[in-house]
Amino acid sequence: MCIEPPEAVRIVPAMDKWITLVKSRMRELKLTQEKLAERMGVTQGAVGHWLRKEREPTLDRMNEILVVLGLGHLQMNASTDVAEPMAQYAAQEGQAVYRYPLRAWNDLTLDQAHTELCDYAAHGTAYWLSVEGDAMTAPLGLSVPAGMLVLVDCGQDAEPGKLVLARLQADAQPLFRQLIEEGGQRYLRPLNPTYPKLLWSDEGEVLGVVVRAMAKFA
Repeated sequence: MCIEPPEAVRIVPAMDKWITLVKSRMRELKLTQEKLAERMGVTQGAVGHWLRKEREPTLDRMNEILVVLGLGHLQMNASTDVAEPMAQYAAQEGQAVYRYPLRAWNDLTLDQAHTELCDYAAHGTAYWLSVEGDAMTAPLGLSVPAGMLVLVDCGQDAEPGKLVLARLQADAQPLFRQLIEEGGQRYLRPLNPTYPKLLWSDEGEVLGVVVRAMAKFA
């Protein structure tokens, strides 16, 4: 049973942006209002009222819906009249633009002050990493050289062929490699052919899937 607090936080200027984001994400996930209501533990009518802006959900409820939709990295902020600093929206066609933090290799849990924008809606927690070393620099084809920023989505499923951030065992140094499968066995393969591929084991852990890469020139 869900009971709404007696007073709702008024963030009307942000409501249109929030509704656009939620509807877009529901279309992407092919999620109906009924299914969303089931996940929220509320009635379908309540969801419909919110998305038609007939009633204002509380700030906590708005953020709860973002979490249910896999957008927990975006947060509505009561101190401003928009969903900044975690989400911005393009002016045309309600296209959502997302802001993700930069993290460091020595601490993948700590967000740095620097953030970058892109049009990718993450399935889970997501962050940028700056590529180090030349293990993913290839002479031909796909290549991700040092200095490029890669976006890691921790909610994506790791399938053979995808670029991943992974550890071969607990507390080991994270590696940026391509996950492949050969002869029924999985490996972490560098794009640079001068580096060896590494055998995957049951102790291995995929930390996230690399979904975007971009170069910074200044």
